[in-house]
Amino acid sequence: MKRVLLVVLLALAPVRAPADCALELILAVDVSGSIDSQEFSLQSNGLADAFETPSLASAIKELPGGMLVILTHWSGSHRQRAMTGWHRLTDASSLASFAAEARSAGRAWRNFSTAIGDAIAHAGAISESAPDTCKRRVIDVSGDGVSNEGQPPSQVSVALAAEGFTINGLVIRGADPDPVAHYRSQVIAGPGAFVEIAENFEDYPRAILRKLLREIDQPMILSENE
Repeated sequence: MKRVLLVVLLALAPVRAPADCALELILAVDVSGSIDSQEFSLQSNGLADAFETPSLASAIKELPGGMLVILTHWSGSHRQRAMTGWHRLTDASSLASFAAEARSAGRAWRNFSTAIGDAIAHAGAISESAPDTCKRRVIDVSGDGVSNEGQPPSQVSVALAAEGFTINGLVIRGADPDPVAHYRSQVIAGPGAFVEIAENFEDYPRAILRKLLREIDQPMILSENE
């Protein structure tokens, strides 16, 4: 009788769909009022350049099923927008296609405050539109300041981490207060979460490439607390 009951329960249990790709990556880029036109250009071009780098293409080729990626912009509360569609990256050609769309996407806003929690929540909602199921889901938040509006980022990050997301941060230094400690304590969450640091906007291209390589090569992903 117990064996029959166990068989029935297993039959009724929800079956998780097999992963169609290795990694889902949502790039959430800060375009709030603290970032001027030159700094935005460094971010935009640095991000696009990273996806045209041979080392990144080589790393993505090793991912079973490749990866899905989408770019979003965010600033203050209720100001978040997807700037590209979803792209499946498997080789240099697909990376170049995403890089071209990201480079030409323009800028969603030029003003307003810094609502990191709302940006993370928006990224979590965007994930629902992903065309396939991926083994890992990562939200990549980059910014140059602490959150000063909207939902507390720690609450949103912890909730999404409980759903299986990893929230990583890329901090661009230069503001007062220094946002690094804020990102470490209030933004990142989930398995292997980490903070990458750009010492200034000129350092952003190096930092974003290193961050992407760490996110793709899972064994390299270590928490800042480890």
